[in-house]
Amino acid sequence: MTLIEPIVAAAPALTALRRDLHAHPELCYEETRTSDVVARALKGWGVEVHRGLGRTGVVGVLRNGTSPRSVGLRADFDALPITEENRFPHASRHPGRMHACGHDGHTAMLLGAAQHLARHRSFDGTICFVFQPAEEGGAGARAMIEDGLFERFPMEAIFGAHNWPGLPAGQFSLRSGPTFASNNEFHIEIVGRGGHAAMPHNTVDPVPIACQVVQGFQTILTRNAHPLDSGVISVTTMHAGETHNVIPNRCVLGGTVRAFSRPLVDLIEQRMRTIAERTCAAYEATCEFSFRRGYPATVNHEAETAFTRGVLTDLVGLQSVHEFQPTMGAEDFSYFLEQRPGCYFLIGNGEGMHRPVDHGAGPCLLHNPSYDFNDELIPLGATMWVRLAEAWLARNAAAHRAA
Repeated sequence: MTLIEPIVAAAPALTALRRDLHAHPELCYEETRTSDVVARALKGWGVEVHRGLGRTGVVGVLRNGTSPRSVGLRADFDALPITEENRFPHASRHPGRMHACGHDGHTAMLLGAAQHLARHRSFDGTICFVFQPAEEGGAGARAMIEDGLFERFPMEAIFGAHNWPGLPAGQFSLRSGPTFASNNEFHIEIVGRGGHAAMPHNTVDPVPIACQVVQGFQTILTRNAHPLDSGVISVTTMHAGETHNVIPNRCVLGGTVRAFSRPLVDLIEQRMRTIAERTCAAYEATCEFSFRRGYPATVNHEAETAFTRGVLTDLVGLQSVHEFQPTMGAEDFSYFLEQRPGCYFLIGNGEGMHRPVDHGAGPCLLHNPSYDFNDELIPLGATMWVRLAEAWLARNAAAHRAA
């Protein structure tokens, strides 16, 4: 592994910046201080700055030479509504808000790359640094696209990375094709007829009906979907009743559906609706069924994934670049990949041994109140972005000249 020396020299300052962001987390579409920090840093290095895409998003544009080629690099920078349990000096100063997913680290790595590229200009073409808000449920990627991201800043391809606890620091993981699943939510209200719990014959009890509906859902993936299509149906909430001797009028179910393809989501929604409505009708109850589509599946493009694998292999060696097993987690980088070719990949965050001794008692896992980003990744991640941008522009420039 050969890190870029000026980036290594800048690592203490980038670490301080990362920890400042960690101490001042902001939730989706509220990232005003964060976007100020990012914009101020970019301007200080001579990077052209554009603000307001996706409300609080920031795009830095850096041009050099004469090539018309371009590439986009993305980092997300919103936090989560979690109260941090760590007690080290850079822990969140705002109860109920925490950088529990490492977006502060993603931002620091991309800023490190922007700083180096602005100072050394070792490329020919245009690099767009996309600092995205509202990844955690707010669809900030879609909001930036709707505000004209790709029209205002043409990009041949776009790349993104996420830290991954459990994968050793200094290692990477990626795959072509479906990588993260789509996420979808459902809400079902079963309406029966309440009454005295000692006189159930006078009622239409929605609770056993709800249990039948939940059981019915379990047959969708095992008996309706193709055995090789992966999906998840999880009923995660059930609310009914207020006291022990009253059969309630209503029972409300909610949960999530995950899948890697739209046809499977279509099938699941249709079958869930049919099972819920007809089961309720069979027991003389009624049903209100709603299904909300969330982030689409994150599907990496084959050529761009092969390119990324080559850059990472050159950086850390073949033994440190792994094939990623798809996850049912969701990621709104998927919206970018629907518009432009690209690749979304993982950088190892380690097992948590990097945390100061006064961290929380929990594991260093994403969305855990004891999580913290591994600052050792900052020089590696910044070097990674520099090498990827340089290689993309150089490769495409050569292909353009050959054509």
